[in-house]
Amino acid sequence: QTSSYESIHSLIQMNFDGLKEAVLEMLSGNEVKMQTTSFQNDMVSFKNMDDVLTALVHLGYLGYNQTYKTVFIPNEEIRQEFVNSVSEDKWNDLIQFERESDTILEATCQMKTEVVAQQMEKIHNTYASNIAYHNENSLSSVLTIAYLSTLKYYFKPIRELPTGRGFVDFVYIPKPEYKDYYPALLVELKWNHNVQSALDQIKEKVYPQSIQEYTDNLLLVGITYDPKTKEHRCKIEKF
Repeated sequence: QTSSYESIHSLIQMNFDGLKEAVLEMLSGNEVKMQTTSFQNDMVSFKNMDDVLTALVHLGYLGYNQTYKTVFIPNEEIRQEFVNSVSEDKWNDLIQFERESDTILEATCQMKTEVVAQQMEKIHNTYASNIAYHNENSLSSVLTIAYLSTLKYYFKPIRELPTGRGFVDFVYIPKPEYKDYYPALLVELKWNHNVQSALDQIKEKVYPQSIQEYTDNLLLVGITYDPKTKEHRCKIEKF
């Protein structure tokens, strides 16, 4: 455990463009594109962010999706080691977005939809302005960043969970010690749709047994983005 912590810590504190942003995205549950062509297969000759990520794959601290050529944090134990390393380095980006994300999570749990929508816009404009909103996939990237603080109370979000009829975009399941304090969240994203359609789609689906145990504390969250007005809208209902 000590050696793995030190390896992650030493690698992610390297000052390469895009590295911090990539780690933040992976902590949020996203996969990050990576090129492996420049890696020299040693722990000395690092030229860019991709070399660092490739080294972490070789060390076993990141998973690699060969089909999409993306990397990701493979499990909760390793994700926590990344959190420890980032926290120790006191990354300003992480500290700022944890504050913003705490606000979004609190507003979600309290069903304050206007606050959620406003904070989503703020995250988009200040951090993810380089992410073009062309479809629901790009909206998903911003949402996972916005809900970064869930990593303290929830497991890694489940993407496109099979439900019997289609897929729900994100499922956030609270860790056992927080189950009585934080609701499970089913989040449906829509691009260029009415926000009610997102909730309607959730209600039309049949959820697996793994979700049923949370029905006494479960929120349905619909979030949409209008590319014409550049506005987010949110609607939340109790299951």
